[in-house]
Amino acid sequence: MIRINQIKLSIDEKNTELALKKKIKKKLRLKDDNFSFVIRKKSIDARKNEVNFIYSVDVKIPEENKILKKVNDNNIMLTYDKKYEFPKCGSKKLDHNPVVIGSGPAGLFCAYMLAKMGYEPVVLERGEKVDNRIKTTNNFFETGILNEESNVQFGEGGAGTFSDGKLNTLVKDKFLRNRLVLETFKDNGAKEEILYINKPHLGTDKLCEIVKNMRNEIINMGGKFYFNSKFIDICSKDGSITGIKYIENNEEMYMDCNVLVLAIGHSARDTFSMLNDKKILMESKDFAVGIRIEHPREMIDKSQFGSCYDKLPAADYKLATKLPNGRNVYTFCMCPGGYVVNSSSEKNHLAINGMSYSKRDGKNSNSAIICNVTKKDFSDNLLGGLELQRKLEKKAYEMCNGKIPVQLFFDYKNNISSKCFGEVTPSMKGAYELSNVRKIFPEEIAKSIADGIDVFAGKIKDYNRNDALISGVETRTSSPLRIIRDENFESSIKGMYPCGEGAGYAGGITSAAMDGIKVFEAIVKKYAPIRHI
Repeated sequence: MIRINQIKLSIDEKNTELALKKKIKKKLRLKDDNFSFVIRKKSIDARKNEVNFIYSVDVKIPEENKILKKVNDNNIMLTYDKKYEFPKCGSKKLDHNPVVIGSGPAGLFCAYMLAKMGYEPVVLERGEKVDNRIKTTNNFFETGILNEESNVQFGEGGAGTFSDGKLNTLVKDKFLRNRLVLETFKDNGAKEEILYINKPHLGTDKLCEIVKNMRNEIINMGGKFYFNSKFIDICSKDGSITGIKYIENNEEMYMDCNVLVLAIGHSARDTFSMLNDKKILMESKDFAVGIRIEHPREMIDKSQFGSCYDKLPAADYKLATKLPNGRNVYTFCMCPGGYVVNSSSEKNHLAINGMSYSKRDGKNSNSAIICNVTKKDFSDNLLGGLELQRKLEKKAYEMCNGKIPVQLFFDYKNNISSKCFGEVTPSMKGAYELSNVRKIFPEEIAKSIADGIDVFAGKIKDYNRNDALISGVETRTSSPLRIIRDENFESSIKGMYPCGEGAGYAGGITSAAMDGIKVFEAIVKKYAPIRHI
């Protein structure tokens, strides 16, 4: 195949396929249409006054080398269609079905690939099936009644189900696991464009359908799911896992297993405490905390795309700065046309997150503004990071009796409670109340966030406008712990495979899914499948 990069098309182009064909013919100096092509990448170039779509395409055509000799262009080259290669199965017999704890991206993809290869995994999820989870979560938004086992953090699909559904990742992977993740999403209901657009996303509404489809596929391939089943303990002998205990219908249950995938997610604090009691090797790690900031979507779109903003999808952004005090302040999980969501999972504690639907057509765009915290910011013990998260969440909860505290940026900077909204009004899932968000944080972190927002106004005009909305508290940015694993991806108890965001090896949907695939590979290389396919 021939790869052509940097094909420019106007955003006003009506027939993309025909326009790309014409560009391909011209660039390759072709006289006829005896070729086919696929789009490999599509991005928006908004660096100048004229906004364009930029494409990369792969062209299938006879006599490729002959054609290339006629063309002298650094953006045109030979390429090869590469695919993810599934690992060869090992020979060691599995005494029991592999057990996967958690059905977030890491657990779901690990289970999906195991099922595909004939390993018939059993998935335990403490929360509900996604349809029931949506009802439970909407009830929480409306009434404030929290189900600690099924909420924005826990349940089928994991925390990512109630997010923007971003699929871009900074993880580089020569084995094409990233591509496998995107193709699997497409095979289970996502639009084909996620395979080539520069910053693909799904949206919470599409994610809910996709995780259901993946679950049904796993079951069709021999896997099983246990929902409302909370993992509470591990059993081991001679340093290897022999089984697990879990709660189902208020009854303690036991399940034999010699392969356990621990894909628990970063909010499973009770599980971290149990692992600590069991002396499983873990280490604390740096993470970040902060607030959400809301601006009118139209303001953000205009700042990114200029006068063409109404012809393009809702704009995103990514901003970062290092302050003179040494703190890093940066945006996180930016949600174009999205909502601020009450994402609490513990009673009398309050945490927030951002969420968008696939159309990203809400009136506001929001992003977390977070500041790094290091071990000097929390107590010098393994669970010190968890304790700091809880401390901030408890303050946020008590500030407005469980409602999301909201503040205008002008008032945040001046450390005074807000009394009324300006032009920007909240787009939120869950009750909210005007207050003084700044008081949640230690002063150095609070000031760093304010200073960072002022710096970002140099990148996006009016980013620090007086009536921009600040809400808190954003604490679940990443796991404050890492479960140590060896070169075989096993923990200090053999047969237990920590993976994903909660284990400290990923950050976001795609990287967590890729880590789940890595653990799948480690298991497959060692063990023979239960069912030969």
